[in-house]
Amino acid sequence: MQQSSTIRINPADTVIVCLRPMHQGEIIEVEHQQITLLEDVPMGHKVLIRDTQKGEDIIKYGYPIGHACQDLKAGQWVNEHNLATNLSGKLAYEYHPVESKANVQPDHRTFNGYVRKNGEVGIRNEIWIVPTVGCVNGVAERLARQLEEETKLEGIDAVFAWHHNYGCSQLGDDHENTRKILRDIVLHPNAGAVLVVSLGCENNQPDTFMQSLGDYDEERIKLLVTQQVEGDEIEAGMKMLRELYQVAKKDQRQVCPIHELRVGLKCGGSDGFSGITANPLVGAFSDYLVGQGGTSILTEVPEMFGAETILMNRCETPALFEQTVKLINDFKDYYLSHGEPVGENPSPGNKAGGISTLEEKALGCTQKCGSMPVKGVLDYGCRLTTKGLNLLSAPGNDLVASTALAAAGCQMVLFTTGRGTPFGTFIPTMKISTNSDLFNNKPKWIDFNTGELLEGKSMEVVLHAFIDKIIAIANGERTHNEENGYREISIFKNGVTL
Repeated sequence: MQQSSTIRINPADTVIVCLRPMHQGEIIEVEHQQITLLEDVPMGHKVLIRDTQKGEDIIKYGYPIGHACQDLKAGQWVNEHNLATNLSGKLAYEYHPVESKANVQPDHRTFNGYVRKNGEVGIRNEIWIVPTVGCVNGVAERLARQLEEETKLEGIDAVFAWHHNYGCSQLGDDHENTRKILRDIVLHPNAGAVLVVSLGCENNQPDTFMQSLGDYDEERIKLLVTQQVEGDEIEAGMKMLRELYQVAKKDQRQVCPIHELRVGLKCGGSDGFSGITANPLVGAFSDYLVGQGGTSILTEVPEMFGAETILMNRCETPALFEQTVKLINDFKDYYLSHGEPVGENPSPGNKAGGISTLEEKALGCTQKCGSMPVKGVLDYGCRLTTKGLNLLSAPGNDLVASTALAAAGCQMVLFTTGRGTPFGTFIPTMKISTNSDLFNNKPKWIDFNTGELLEGKSMEVVLHAFIDKIIAIANGERTHNEENGYREISIFKNGVTL
C-alpha cells in the first residue's frame, strides 16, 4: 500500500479511512476532487467524500455499511452518531454461486507435528485434565500442578486443567453443548494424554461421557471418578497421571505436509484498520493454506450479518448454501427470541477504533476467510470432517468462539485485533495486530504486526513472513498467550440453570 493520509478501499466507496489523526480544515484529494475536512477525525475513522441525504446508504468495501441518520456533507466524520445499521431481522436468500478468485501456487512446505494413533496431527504434546463437571475444578487444578512439579515438564510441553462451570444443572442443548465441547477437548491431537476427572453424580455422567468419545486410545485417555475413590482422590489421580506421562513423554515430532494444518480464524477488539491490514492478510493465508489442501474455519456468526451473502454465494453446492442460510437465520432467531435486535453491535471499543455498524464490522471480519469456496458448514460442538474452508456456528464472544474453533479440531487460532487482548484458548492463540502502535505498546500480547501494510510493505512480503511465523508456531515456537500462561475455555450457554 502507498503511504498516504487516507485510503479509499473500493472505488465505489463513499467514505475514506484516515491513516493518521486529521484536523478540521485539512484538504484531501480524492480522484481529483478536493475535500475540506469539516471537523477533526481520529485515526482509523471514516470521512464522507460526497454529500449524502438522510436515509441514503453509505458505502465501504464496496457494500452498504448502513444509512445516514441525517443529511451529511462531504468532509464530515462518519461515526455511530450519524450512521445507522440497515439490519432488522431474518431475510430470504437466493443462491448466486461465484467462482473462487484465489490463484494459489503449489507449495511443498512442511512442519514438525505429532502424528496421533488415529492419523490426526497435533502441534503440541501436552497433558490435559478435563473435568466433566465444575465441581471438580479444584481437584483437576491440584492434579495439574502436582504433575507439573513432579515432572518439570520433561518430554512434554505443558500440563493444564481446563476449568468450566458446567456439566450439571443443565438441560437440552446446553447439556449437549457441554458434553460435545468436553469430548472434543479430550480427543484433540494437541494433547498427548488426557485424564478425565468426574465427581460421579453429575448430569454429565462419566460412563455416558466416555462412550461419547467413541473408539478412543485407552493408553492415553483415562477416567477418574472421585466419588468412587476410597480415600485420597489426589493420590489416585496422580497414579493415573504418572502412567499417562510415561506414554506422552516418548512422543516425538515428525515431518508433516502443510495440508495437515487446521487453523481457526477469529477477530476481536477490531478497529478501522482490521479490514485493511490484518483480516485481508489472514484471508490471504487462508487461501494459501486451503490451496495446499489444508483447512481453515471461520466462525462468529453474528459478525457475518451484513456480509453473509458473500459467504453464501461462495458455497460449493446448493446444499451448503442452505446450511449457511440456516446458520445465519438460526442465530438471528436466537437474538430475536431474547428480544434483542440482530444489529446490536459493535462494542464500545470497536466504535472507538472506527467501526460504526455491524455491517461494517462484518465486511471486515469475513475477509479473514479469503476467497476460496466454502466446503463445509459445522454446528456448534461438531468436529471437522471436510478439508478446505469451513463455517462454524458460534457467537462472536472471543473466548466462546475461540474455544469452539479449537474444539472443532483446529491446532491454532489466528486472532486479529486492533485493540489488543492477552487471552488465549486451549490451543495456541496467535495475536495479530492491525496497526504498529498496538504491536509496539503490547509486545507481550501481540505475536505479529500487520501495521507494516500501512507503512509501505507489500502484501506479498508480509504474507511470506506470516507463513514463516505460523510454521514456526506449528514447530513449537510459543505464542505470547502460551508464554504468559493465559489459557482458558468457555462453553456456549443459552437455556436455564436448574
